[in-house]
Amino acid sequence: MTRQKATASQLIDDDRVRVTRFDFAPGAETGWHRHELDYVITALTECSMLLEEPNGETRSVLVPAGTVYRRDEGVEHNVINGGDSPMSFVETELK
Repeated sequence: MTRQKATASQLIDDDRVRVTRFDFAPGAETGWHRHELDYVITALTECSMLLEEPNGETRSVLVPAGTVYRRDEGVEHNVINGGDSPMSFVETELK
């Protein structure tokens, strides 16, 4: 199944952080990736994420607009907008 790709807009990339805004149409995906850095996600909209994981499992996560979470480096997944509305978040990677 071919999905539309999310739009990634780099906002900052310096010696301390990389900040990227991701915008997803319904059904759009990031594509498979592995996080090489610790990171923080800030939801700009309600984010109905469908996460595909390396073990073949999927899980749905609802991240309310305005909330923040962090993860350690090494996370591997494909993030899909599992909702009916566009979703956006900002990812801040810590160098």
